[in-house]
Amino acid sequence: MSYRNEINSEGFTIINNVYDENEIEKLISLIENVTENKAGNTTFRKSEDLFAIRQFHKEIPETLDSIFNQNLKDIIEDIFGKGYFITKSIYFDKPQKSNWFVSYHQDLTISVNKKMEIDDFENWTVKQNQFAVQPPKEILESNFTIRIHIDKTTKDNGALKVINNSHSKGILRIEKLDFDNEKETICEVDKGGIMIMKPLLFHASNKTTNNERRRVIHIEFSRQELPEDLEWSEKTILQNN
Repeated sequence: MSYRNEINSEGFTIINNVYDENEIEKLISLIENVTENKAGNTTFRKSEDLFAIRQFHKEIPETLDSIFNQNLKDIIEDIFGKGYFITKSIYFDKPQKSNWFVSYHQDLTISVNKKMEIDDFENWTVKQNQFAVQPPKEILESNFTIRIHIDKTTKDNGALKVINNSHSKGILRIEKLDFDNEKETICEVDKGGIMIMKPLLFHASNKTTNNERRRVIHIEFSRQELPEDLEWSEKTILQNN
């Protein structure tokens, strides 16, 4: 099955060997250089269980050339075509002894520049001066997410688990899923590999049990313009895409 067909049918795919060891080490170095100097930044969240950087590609733009190597650019174009841009990015660092876990959910909100009254845009929130809203289902269905794995990720250090094909059911409350008749997959990814997933795919992650670190760069993509004066707040157009 091709990657495109797997994403359409299952809601996700895993592709290893997208980055070599040197590329991963360069990414780690760029991230560590900045995090040491910006510990008090409001987009940086740190606890015993999780370190996260929101608006990652804006906070550390020097990582973009390393992230969008030729392998990744070819993968995006082969699977989705041209014209996609970044709409959101987060860096997650789950420490070795983390008890942080995430229950099953869909990614239902997008980051936008302001709050407006627009039909079918609902459930507005504001966190750290960032507006988020749930857009119409059609926008979410056409977007995709790439998760870049800086460490080897297994069932023992918080690999995502997903409900296969749950993205095809639209926006759904978790209690509506019949877990006895659903297929669950644990998405183990090698260091330097990626996972591509659709926002409406139900996904979750468990606590770390093997004392191994898990670092992931999560990037969301779209090629849709929003209505009226609403804009993607983190929109970044990729070069040569």
